Amino acid sequence: MTPRFIKALLCATIPAMAIASPVASENPEGGERRDSVVTVLDEVSVTSVKQLVGLKDQPEAATILTRAEIERIGALSLRGISDVVPNFYMPEYGSRITSTIYVRGIGARMDNPSVGLNVDNVPYLNKDAYDFDITDIASVEMLRGPQSTLYGRNTMAGVINISTLSPLRFQGWRLMAEGANGGRGRLSMGWYHKFRHNLGISLTAAYSHQDGFFRNEYNNSKIDKENNWSGRLRLNWILNKRLTLQNVASFGILRQGGYPYEYKETGKIEYNDTCFYRRFTFNDGLTLRYSHDKFTLTSITAAQYLDDNMTLDQDFLPQDYFTLTQKKGETAISEDIVIRGNRNDGVYNWLAGVFAFYKHLDMRAPVTFKDRGVGELIEAHRNEANPAYPIQWDSRSFILNSDFINNTVGMAVYHKSEVDLGYFNLSGALRLDYERSYLNYHSFCSTSYTIYHQENSEWKPFHRIPVDIDDRGKLRRSFLTLLPEISVLYNIPSGLGNIYAKISKGYKAGGFNTQMFSDVLQQRLMGIMGIGAQYDVDDVVGYKPEKSWNYEIGTHLDFTNPDISLECALFYIDCHDQQLTMFPDGTTTGRIMTNAGKTRSFGGEVSLGWQPVKRFSMNFSYGYTNARFKEFFNGINDFKGKYLPYAPRNTLFIQGVYTIETKHNLLGSIVFDVNMRGTGKIYWNETNADFQRFYALLGASVTVGKERLNLKLWGRNLTDTRYHTFYFMSMGNEFFQRGKGVEIGATLRFNI
Repeated sequence: MTPRFIKALLCATIPAMAIASPVASENPEGGERRDSVVTVLDEVSVTSVKQLVGLKDQPEAATILTRAEIERIGALSLRGISDVVPNFYMPEYGSRITSTIYVRGIGARMDNPSVGLNVDNVPYLNKDAYDFDITDIASVEMLRGPQSTLYGRNTMAGVINISTLSPLRFQGWRLMAEGANGGRGRLSMGWYHKFRHNLGISLTAAYSHQDGFFRNEYNNSKIDKENNWSGRLRLNWILNKRLTLQNVASFGILRQGGYPYEYKETGKIEYNDTCFYRRFTFNDGLTLRYSHDKFTLTSITAAQYLDDNMTLDQDFLPQDYFTLTQKKGETAISEDIVIRGNRNDGVYNWLAGVFAFYKHLDMRAPVTFKDRGVGELIEAHRNEANPAYPIQWDSRSFILNSDFINNTVGMAVYHKSEVDLGYFNLSGALRLDYERSYLNYHSFCSTSYTIYHQENSEWKPFHRIPVDIDDRGKLRRSFLTLLPEISVLYNIPSGLGNIYAKISKGYKAGGFNTQMFSDVLQQRLMGIMGIGAQYDVDDVVGYKPEKSWNYEIGTHLDFTNPDISLECALFYIDCHDQQLTMFPDGTTTGRIMTNAGKTRSFGGEVSLGWQPVKRFSMNFSYGYTNARFKEFFNGINDFKGKYLPYAPRNTLFIQGVYTIETKHNLLGSIVFDVNMRGTGKIYWNETNADFQRFYALLGASVTVGKERLNLKLWGRNLTDTRYHTFYFMSMGNEFFQRGKGVEIGATLRFNI
């Protein structure tokens, strides 16, 4: 162990150990403290609101992770369940703004997400806020396949529902301290109090720090430093037997370096300009539920605020080409009203809902051209076209400014009916979804250059050309779609489980390529000099919605002897206008979202839980996806038959857990956990020329103690496997990001 690691470990564990005391702990079944009367109370969650029965009794490919399972694998954010859930992949690269998720070959690296996220009923409408640490997660549910009919826009690959611990289920203090290599430390504290049997409040706070894993060889500094603060206030109130209230407010403050991209030709991370990401988020969700004898009415009101700043050395080289700053301020409000019938052992059941949202985005995205960028990207192209009259920029640095206001409003109505015919269960759902987006843009630049001519064998100034660009405009897009879903489920007579078949339509909203405006402005500038092509702003900035049809069969099975839980699914996805992030040809500065004609994806998933003996259990999950282009011609190349980039073909998770009960008052139990995560093959571009082979990461942990107090020693990627998590191109140059090497740490948990 390095001295820095030992220091981080001691700083993380000693404060929590100092306040430890032998008091009662949380009941493992989810009730109150064991020195009180245990009462498990009905929670208000988005899943219970929108599912007529339990997830295992629904025609859904779903993975449910309990609090114990989440703590065992050390998941503090969505990245922690990558590969654990079959066909779910969330790579770690760049900074926390790059929170990309791929499920069944469907994913998005920018703009609208393909997977929805709800935390304590708050729908996250911007994927830039997906990657954050969550204290005291109670459960995670991942529903794979299109969920657009009930959950709406941007859930065409699935939806994730996260619930945090309720003060009605646990009272007391929850403390956690963690230290690891990379100069990492984390502290969290949660206070849970129940004023009466029906009224509880909780307050949690957390702080984490890391020195970083990657070093910039240009100045020998750590790149990926991070400081992260978060807090949450939760209120649960059962006013009477019919009316319940839940309100959860949370905030997060992030200060992060990032972007450890290595140049392919040298294998070095080496760039000269500053890179960082800063973010502030605030979220609040109010859930009201009224239960009548014949129906249940639920209202979910949510508000979100995001303020962030991404600053990049966009060429990622040790030369002065150009930099980008992207500052955003986004406010969003949403309302979801759901009314659900109470079947009361009848044949027919139903639910219906109305959803509406509004988003306001204010963004500033200046691109600064520096000396070498001016010389090689602008002057050289112009002088090559007209060498008799070369130009030289009057300033060796200038700014291309792009300001935007993007307002989006949408609403939807939806309905689901379910008929119980004994062994067979038939269901159908339909959603009418409307969305309108407005973009006001302002692109401006003020600079100048001088034309030279040859006189008496000397180059002399001939004419000075001022460049004053001030382009303004307004764009609008409207989207209206119907999203149906039908399914049939057969309950096996022996009570073994069920088999289902499902057809559903997925949908991801269209939008605007705001990051393309720097290229639009660059081409406008080149046009003033008589070279380059003019972009049609309305054509290159807008992109269409992505739509898919998902055909799926699956099963949920539970065996008692032996104790086995098995879930399997096979799927085929036919996707039209799939949204892909691409880098325009040449020496442009931005990225563009484009629609890729037609793609298809097929594959399968299996999840197996097996407990052969009381003290030993195994978990296995595997996902296979074969995703290819059916039609995609980008104007230069035809990619028909090529694999979709960035989506892994295989995900694998294997875990063995063995428990020893010591019968010692202090030691309690000793839990050994050995696991392996595997991912790949991943193609990095549409040509399939570059790829990451399948790789496996070995992890292990030993946990000693009881529910009240325990210490876990853990390790990840213990074989120090070398792999890449990301690839991209900039100015024709290729870059990779390496995955993290060996990680060793310790986590102390204390429940009072």
